[in-house]
Amino acid sequence: MMYLESLSTALPPHRFSQPECLSALKETALFDELKPRSQALVGKVLANGISGIKNRHFCLPEIGPVVGRDAQQLNEVFEKEAPALAAEALRKALEKAGIAAEELDALLVCTCTGYLCPGVTSHVAEILGLRDSAYLQDLVGLGCGAAIPTWRAAAGFLAAHPGSKVATVAVEVCSAAFYANDDPGVLISMCLFGDGAAAAVWSDQPGGGKWQAGHFTTIHRPEQREKIRFVNAGGKLCNQLDKAVPALAAEAVGSLYEKRRSEPDRVLAHSGGRDVIEALEERLGVPLAETREVLADCGNMSSPSVMFAAERALATANGDARWWLTAFGAGFAAHACEMWR
Repeated sequence: MMYLESLSTALPPHRFSQPECLSALKETALFDELKPRSQALVGKVLANGISGIKNRHFCLPEIGPVVGRDAQQLNEVFEKEAPALAAEALRKALEKAGIAAEELDALLVCTCTGYLCPGVTSHVAEILGLRDSAYLQDLVGLGCGAAIPTWRAAAGFLAAHPGSKVATVAVEVCSAAFYANDDPGVLISMCLFGDGAAAAVWSDQPGGGKWQAGHFTTIHRPEQREKIRFVNAGGKLCNQLDKAVPALAAEAVGSLYEKRRSEPDRVLAHSGGRDVIEALEERLGVPLAETREVLADCGNMSSPSVMFAAERALATANGDARWWLTAFGAGFAAHACEMWR
């Protein structure tokens, strides 16, 4: 059994509205290099409010120069900012749970917007002071859907080590993976993603009105891999995004939804984008209020997004309830689980 002790999120301090992002990009040499049609697409997405996004948060105080940085500079941004942002989210979760960092038996961190070896877990363990015998596991390559598989890995650890306390963190510095060329999918990605982190602390101890998580399901469609994935572009990460993604997401998530154990009181989903949310709502027949709120306030943060939606739901939860959570992305893969109390 896996019980939630706490869940917290963290955003970097620099917030930009979509029109502010457009103004910053227009000042860059890279924007001038785009074809007029590409410039018009960026202007439409960022200036007209059609994306469903009001604000995004970034680790760097200026977003315009990011798109002109080389691979080495972007790697350095991730190496500096990802551990700090992950540690902030986990520190808040530990404080909320009343648990000291040295009490953690395991730390699991997922990310896809950069690479460190040793991984982000090593850096977070040092920052927060985990004991040197704590188990560290980094999950990479799962894309936007990574938070739920990371929870599933935590459930496995708890089953194998009764009495343990486990922390899971999803952290993405999407701005360290911004890329711009005349591909519409690449440009739309640059207009949607923001930075953020979310952390949860888990145990196998019931009581006190705790939420329980379980009934994990997953589906992967490798034949659709090229529809959404990171590709290497001169050493940089470039997000390959096909216009078919909303339909793919709705179909995959819908197949998981059919495996649910009961009717949920709420459905909480990864905030992939306006078109994705609309496709999910049509397929599932339920509103995704928290998911829309997260998209509006933070953009698509990749893996932490579904945990941001969960945090909002937890803030307004009363009494017993059952929720169904889903996250999806690169692979093409989709994942789901249930929370209840």
